[in-house]
Amino acid sequence: MSGRSADAGANRRGLIVHKLLQLLPDLVPEERGGAAGRLIAAMAPDLPPDEAAALGREVLAILAQPEFAPVFGPGSRAEQAICGTVAGRSVVGQIDRLVVTPAEVLVVDLKSNRHPPGTPEATPRAYLAQLATYRALLRRLYPGRRVRAALLWTSAPRLDQLPDALLDRHAPEPP
Repeated sequence: MSGRSADAGANRRGLIVHKLLQLLPDLVPEERGGAAGRLIAAMAPDLPPDEAAALGREVLAILAQPEFAPVFGPGSRAEQAICGTVAGRSVVGQIDRLVVTPAEVLVVDLKSNRHPPGTPEATPRAYLAQLATYRALLRRLYPGRRVRAALLWTSAPRLDQLPDALLDRHAPEPP
């Protein structure tokens, strides 16, 4: 498979995983398997059945992990639009998963076509800058609440909480 074909396949896979993780948490667990199969078939009708089934199982396993329950649980929000001004710059974005409680806010970015780095500190700078920017906006929207950021690497699967000090080093600066 050429590099371009592999990239296209990874991108399509990422879009499918994102869509499944957006929609399936709102269903009762017993309905998720059938819905996953239908969504995968609609989004990738040419995907071989064994690959489609494996992809569905992978996403269902993520949703079943107790560690990820707050990310996908009741009250969590998928594909939350966000906009505002940070450090004198306009910001428009889309948060993959947002959890707001009376005490804190958790912003989670899903990474479905990437292999996770060994440590949060090895996370690509662009991801850290994006989440630091979202954190800055959310702090203004939810004063008095702790705002945490995390990356959910679906290929692992692993949820990396990003330390405040790490995000502080990537916080947006005025122009």
